[in-house]
Amino acid sequence: MTDTATESTPSADDASGSAKKPNIVYVLTDDLDWNLVKYMPHVRQMQDTGATFTNYFATDSLCCPARSSVLTGQYPHNTGVFTNNGDDGGYGAFMRNGNEKKTFGPALQRAGYRTGFMGKYLNGYQPGDKNGTSRPYVPSGWDEWDVAGDGYQEFDYDLNENGKVVPYGDDPEDYLTDVLSRKATSFVDSSAKAKKPFMLEVATFAPHGPSTPAPRDEDTFPGLKAPRTDAYDEATRNAPEWQQALSPLTSKEKKRIDRKFAQRVRSVQAVDKMIGRLKSTLEAKGLADDTYIMFGSDNGFHMGEHRLRPGKQTAYDTDVRVPMMVTGPGVPAGEKVSRLAANVDLNPTFLELAGLEPPSTVDGQSLTGLMRGRPEDDWRQAVLIEHHRGASKKGDPDAAPEDSGDPPTYGAMRTADSLYVEYADGEREFYALDSDPGQVTNRASSLSADQRAFLHRTLVALQGCKGAESCRTASRPHS
Repeated sequence: MTDTATESTPSADDASGSAKKPNIVYVLTDDLDWNLVKYMPHVRQMQDTGATFTNYFATDSLCCPARSSVLTGQYPHNTGVFTNNGDDGGYGAFMRNGNEKKTFGPALQRAGYRTGFMGKYLNGYQPGDKNGTSRPYVPSGWDEWDVAGDGYQEFDYDLNENGKVVPYGDDPEDYLTDVLSRKATSFVDSSAKAKKPFMLEVATFAPHGPSTPAPRDEDTFPGLKAPRTDAYDEATRNAPEWQQALSPLTSKEKKRIDRKFAQRVRSVQAVDKMIGRLKSTLEAKGLADDTYIMFGSDNGFHMGEHRLRPGKQTAYDTDVRVPMMVTGPGVPAGEKVSRLAANVDLNPTFLELAGLEPPSTVDGQSLTGLMRGRPEDDWRQAVLIEHHRGASKKGDPDAAPEDSGDPPTYGAMRTADSLYVEYADGEREFYALDSDPGQVTNRASSLSADQRAFLHRTLVALQGCKGAESCRTASRPHS
């Protein structure tokens, strides 16, 4: 790897410039978890025709820190973005910590790519922000920039369209996911005409609450209920202090959860339609065979598990283990990748697909070999999850009441068969996933002194890692 965050060099495979550069389309959803995938036929088709990462994790189950990790390839302790606002979070912290120059956009643009970013950027970003310039600000590295601030309602929002603030209303054609779909296909079309490779990220607000569906989907999926998993309405045994006041779900709360789940399903129908439209456009332009399509989510979402009312921010799989599918050149159909992957891996993956060597300052590892069916022997054995309890809930669309999941600050480590959590207040959690996949029995108190010391030592090493080599070493612990 190269030595800086701002410069990436051609890889050996592409140093001559003769290799054809593939196109990359990345669709990032908001708060989408695994239980919504079955209702998305185009995403399911991606599973059939491409690779599915079955153990892909968010570094934090919260929008801004997770998206910062996607953009930079770094863990929250290296981006300095742990929350959605305040001194340690949001768009302000992202900018103050110099993260903008670490994103994959500038590197890909320098490599000859047309780059596009559409939809949701980072919490706290506003389309009219000028950031000291004379017009609404567009970050460097993006040829096409169509980004909203508060687009959660899907109507009555503004977009910064390449430096011009454009308002949208409440007519059906203003529905944000559909607007993004039209802009995305237009970007593909213009890139084809320019005969240039392109990288496009389309970041939807769906299915984040209020989970507004497209008008055409408002009456679909009547009577749908949220999944009743092993952890649904089950109290965590040996629960940490922050969960001990949780009461069983009432009948009214269960019905409310069912209604919310059905609304989430309705809201992702437009996202699935967008993926289908993008695929059709790529085929019509003769670009399908040269394009990688990746689909994922910034974080998951719990709905009644552990008796938690709907929300996120925990270290449990409901919140941090999220879908990731990829189709494209060299990706075997129906491939299932069980290696531990994380959102910090996307930045180096995009760069390597473009023929660039990722900088040594990224914390993640490229997924290129894994998604092409090649095993990686020197792969991580643990993924870091780190979360700060927000100091302020004002203006935070993810602010959670106590019964929805608002845990103390914690660091956590997910391996192939366990979850280990250390809270700032000194409490610990440990779940053995082979016997407890729902993560409902905390076995921290049964660990031996040597086991506790090993887990603590490994977690501390991950929390202090910086850069590819350091994080790779920390993620392959030795007892």
